[in-house]
Amino acid sequence: MLSKNYSFGITGLDSYPVTIEVDVSNGLPSTIIVGLPDNAIKESKERVRSAIKNSGYKYPLGRITINLSPADVKKEGPSFDLAIALGILAASGQIPQKNMPDFIFIGELSLDGSLQPTKGILPIVTTIKDNANYKVAVPFPNLKEALITQYSKIYSVKDLNEAVFLLQNIDSINPQECLKATHLSSSLPSDLDFSDVKGQALAKRALEIACAGSHNILLIGPPGSGKSMLAKRLSAILPDMNFEEILETTKIHSVVGLIDQTNGIIKQRPFRSPHHTTSAAAIVGGGSYPRPGEVTLSHNGVLFLDEFPEFNRTVLEALRQPLEDHYVTIARAARTLRFPANFMLVCAMNPCPCGWFGDRKRKCSCSQNQIQKYISRISGPLLDRIDLHIEVSSVNTNEMLLSSKSESSQEIKQRTIKARTIQHQRFADTGIHANSFMSHKQIIKFCPLPEESKNLLKQAIDDLGISARAHDKIIKVARTIADLLGSEDILPEHIAEAIQYRSLDRNWWG
Repeated sequence: MLSKNYSFGITGLDSYPVTIEVDVSNGLPSTIIVGLPDNAIKESKERVRSAIKNSGYKYPLGRITINLSPADVKKEGPSFDLAIALGILAASGQIPQKNMPDFIFIGELSLDGSLQPTKGILPIVTTIKDNANYKVAVPFPNLKEALITQYSKIYSVKDLNEAVFLLQNIDSINPQECLKATHLSSSLPSDLDFSDVKGQALAKRALEIACAGSHNILLIGPPGSGKSMLAKRLSAILPDMNFEEILETTKIHSVVGLIDQTNGIIKQRPFRSPHHTTSAAAIVGGGSYPRPGEVTLSHNGVLFLDEFPEFNRTVLEALRQPLEDHYVTIARAARTLRFPANFMLVCAMNPCPCGWFGDRKRKCSCSQNQIQKYISRISGPLLDRIDLHIEVSSVNTNEMLLSSKSESSQEIKQRTIKARTIQHQRFADTGIHANSFMSHKQIIKFCPLPEESKNLLKQAIDDLGISARAHDKIIKVARTIADLLGSEDILPEHIAEAIQYRSLDRNWWG
């Protein structure tokens, strides 16, 4: 007897429909799965066998053939377990097939028949909502994630028995209510606050500018100066994500299985901090079956690279394309995938191998050649893509023992929100939303410089040997400084402050 039902698979960050055909016929007992299944799917026959038996049904004795169509597309992951189990029960005559064509079944089965959280629920339900009119049965732990889509035909099931009950009694069961968009846009409070940081007024100012214009930033200072402490508080002063950004970010984390099932939603801007031994494929994405890397997991948030020069040169150079284009393209023989990578890069490094060059308290033991070699681990083209280079000095004793708290993250955040609002209005209908994304043509259009500002910038270019890309970065940063101050014009003092944040252009170690 033959049965047919439907599920969905994931490729990259997108989903595609899969038809699951099950044939139970006479012959030696065996279960064969065809249609380019990966190992997780091949092993599903053992999970399904135990789940069916432990749910009170009989696993048919005979030849069972399971076809996953389209047969020429590689299928990955255990999300087809539930559909396969129901197909076997229908093909063996244990449950009716009447309502099966109306449903999409998604879920990984445990041996006792219960359903486990499954990756990729959000992109699957989004695709179904946009292109089809099916009812969708998802595992109960993934319910909140599925409801973000505002699709009105979502049903949750906890185990195989509930899925069978749903099929048999669909007319008397109502779908789950969608979450309201108003409940999705507010971010969760952060325990990390800028008021905890003693001193470092210049670094805090630079980080505020970086957040206000979505600029990349490099922090340079000795060990213990507070570089990591400052970077980890960045998410607290970034503007909250809007509904579209929440959907984008949750979709990415859903595919890689990083959704917190308690909330089901990513409300806080991502903050990713990979170790310096991380490979290039893990940073930008890749693998035999391409997966998103750290740059994509940081989409709409922050990618923090501590000990910046210690990263492999290949890894650092691989960052150049996503920093420029805000996406990653991964090509394989069978397919080419594109992952979004619109993130803010925040890096931290010591000024020299021993870490104490320029420190007020400890003496550096490195030679001039060692310092030069250490700094040169970061290529010029990559440095050009980082808008602000900031020297972070050690905190002096008076600042460290100061009892009063400094400005809070919430106060700084209000200023960054105000600056971003100005930028949203400026760039309406241009496809960008922050100063750092301006092209050269847009800089000419939106950043006209008064004569005094032009002269100051020209002098800096002549004195520092600034590249054309760094020239544009200075103007973008100056535009953000002007926005924070509510100025329509980019004045000489805005240009001067932006130039101040280009430490590595000044060759301060020479």
